[in-house]
Amino acid sequence: MDYEITDQMIDELEVLAKLDLSGAEREQAKKDLGRMLAYIDRMKELDTAQTEPLYHVLPAVNVFREDAQEESAGREEILANAPEELDGCFRVPRTVE
Repeated sequence: MDYEITDQMIDELEVLAKLDLSGAEREQAKKDLGRMLAYIDRMKELDTAQTEPLYHVLPAVNVFREDAQEESAGREEILANAPEELDGCFRVPRTVE
């Protein structure tokens, strides 16, 4: 099926894509869009009845490790790495006046 891409369609695409096409660019866009739509029609002719759906290009495997509960560091141990500490919390420079 041959699609006719109209100037109105190009106008709408220009607004949606925030483009400002010159006359030559508009004509090229009309040709390109027509070819894309024709190619999609060709793809619709393919018999995919026996084709299994593809969910991902690469095989999906779980790369996560098993969740294991471990002992966490205590407050004193964590605050030992702080440059400054105040009342059991990290002391940081003021960022808002």
